Amino acid sequence: MSTETASPDSGRGTGSVKSAALWAAASQYTQFAMQFVTSVIVSRFFLKPEEIGLFSVALAAAMILSVVQDFGLTRYLGRHPTADEDTVRHCTVIAACFSFLLAALILAVAWPVARFYGEPRLFPILALIAGSYLLNPWSIVPVALLSRRLDFRGTFLVSAAGSVTNSACALTLAAMGYSAESLAWAMIAQAAARGIAAQILRPTPPSFHVNFGRAREIIGFGSGSAILYLSGGIGMRTPDLIIGRMQGMAAAGLFSRGVALATQLHYLVAGAVGSIYYPTFARLRDEGKDLGPYYERVVAAHGAIVWPAMALLAVLSEPVILLLYGPGWAGAAPLLAFVAIAECCFVALPLHMDLPILLGRMRQLLWFNLFDTALSVGTLAAGAAVGVEAAAASRLVYGLGWFCLYAIWLQRLVGFRWSATLRIYAASIFVAVVTIAPALFAVIVWRSPATLGFLDLVATGIASGLAWIGAIWLLRHPARDDLFGMAAHVLKPIRTRLNPHSA
Repeated sequence: MSTETASPDSGRGTGSVKSAALWAAASQYTQFAMQFVTSVIVSRFFLKPEEIGLFSVALAAAMILSVVQDFGLTRYLGRHPTADEDTVRHCTVIAACFSFLLAALILAVAWPVARFYGEPRLFPILALIAGSYLLNPWSIVPVALLSRRLDFRGTFLVSAAGSVTNSACALTLAAMGYSAESLAWAMIAQAAARGIAAQILRPTPPSFHVNFGRAREIIGFGSGSAILYLSGGIGMRTPDLIIGRMQGMAAAGLFSRGVALATQLHYLVAGAVGSIYYPTFARLRDEGKDLGPYYERVVAAHGAIVWPAMALLAVLSEPVILLLYGPGWAGAAPLLAFVAIAECCFVALPLHMDLPILLGRMRQLLWFNLFDTALSVGTLAAGAAVGVEAAAASRLVYGLGWFCLYAIWLQRLVGFRWSATLRIYAASIFVAVVTIAPALFAVIVWRSPATLGFLDLVATGIASGLAWIGAIWLLRHPARDDLFGMAAHVLKPIRTRLNPHSA
């Protein structure tokens, strides 16, 4: 056994969880804003649904394979006792090796995929995407180390550099007429920017001094993670592939935009703090604390934020699509509504993969994930055989089945109380109903979905936001104290600047 030496990453970090959450939120919001604005401009002015569908199919095919790129390194470094320089060096070498393997695999399937869909342009798009993965290793390990010590200011800078570069490249090339290929070139630019920023913040220089025993240990951990994420990736990425094959590229483009808008809003309102959960729960585990009560707080936060947001998006799906993307994308509105409601199922049991990995239940999780994947692909294929709207509706069936699949096992594993969790669900449903009341009035009584203009939509959003705040407070939602405590933490620097004597 090799002797481990101390390193700057040996500690779990000294920053507070609230500060980490705020930097994680800033990272998520910046990335969301750039992706959102870029997708709106590109879709409204430059690319048609069939062009978006073409890139979506290529990206989905690549990302089924790309889930193995991390190869469990982020989780391995997150749970390692010290993350010493020897471990970091081995992880960097492994990341680089797998990036070359991944690029070769994507390139190998590029022509068969193009032939399968009868779309020759898929080949160059996949080749460009393969090139982007060659650059990803130079950010994987540094970002994992920054996250490990809760340095989310650093991860924010890496994410922001990549997002700004991606948007600038995509918009420039799309305006120049590069069609779907502009989005693939933007991936290369983003990977390069992330790698440069990450290496500046936390250098991980390449090295050929590798101990094969250590490498075998890391690969052994990563192999279980790779199979797990490959199974999950098939379930997550096959919708575009199945719909593109059965309903055509235009339908794939509409579905992709509907799904992207729902998932982007999900991560905007809740995903920001998701990145701090794994290191935080790792701390709790190391301290021997009961994870159940903390998990209930996570469930409450997701229910209080995501459920009302998704319900509101479903009610306002048509005006949102028309205002953002224009009449040419109107077919995405019902798809967005179905997918948004389905998202509520998936956040009812958060961390369904992170905590089993953290608690050493990788093999059991793999079996659950295989059933999960079969359920996702099966329901989607059945829906896509009918039409693109039925494919979107199948996500509701899948979401309910997914909840039933994981609920009992995750409760036994984490130890949360069903009585408390059901109360959280009930409170979240009430908050969601109150939140969407102004929106229902706007699209049914005041206006129609097609005639709700920009200012009307803004007014409706403000009214729904105020209704949400009032519901959280008056109904005493279980997440109320955490949410208002976070808000107070955000506003504290402003209050201090305005009134220094109050500090």
